[in-house]
Amino acid sequence: MSYSLNEVEATAKRATRGAGFSWGLAEDAAKATRWLCAHDVDGVGHLADLLEQSDRSLHAPKSFDGAWAGEGGLCPLRTGCLLSDSAHLLTSHPMVIERVASPVLLLPFAAVAARQLKTPVLLDCDGMTVCTDGHIVSATADWPAMAQTVTVTLGGDLPVSSVRKTRATPRPADWDALNRLAHKTYAPATEESRLLGAGAGLSDND
Repeated sequence: MSYSLNEVEATAKRATRGAGFSWGLAEDAAKATRWLCAHDVDGVGHLADLLEQSDRSLHAPKSFDGAWAGEGGLCPLRTGCLLSDSAHLLTSHPMVIERVASPVLLLPFAAVAARQLKTPVLLDCDGMTVCTDGHIVSATADWPAMAQTVTVTLGGDLPVSSVRKTRATPRPADWDALNRLAHKTYAPATEESRLLGAGAGLSDND
């Protein structure tokens, strides 16, 4: 079954919040997921894999001296936000990021950096390279679940165009996983909400 990119974004936002992230980070994750799906990458599947990880120790980088690193694996959402916020640093030196979970989720944030700097950005993920200017993406291979080293630099070769999608066709299991997490954000029904909602409530219309 296919879903509009608006549906993908809304579901990804609630799922990320349901997984324990802040609403602000959930919004960034949702836009990143939508961007991936629009560029023919399985954003829903990659986000679902990240959110369903039992390891909750994924954090933002704690060290910025040289390589970006943390005590363990890095969260690609928190790290991605730092990447796009620090895009100006790429004009002076590459960014080296160590041990990133679901590194494909860094790509939309690199796209934001590319648009800000008006130049292509290249990601080298353990030897696999992907380039984007924010609008076009070079062909990608299979992304690893964990990257030991991701190097972000300016430059790279881009095709004349790349695939753009208006709908996503995620695996049913991944879509269900996001919806299970999204359900956690819904407030439980109360007596007051039931009375204010549709239907007869406690009244007897017979």
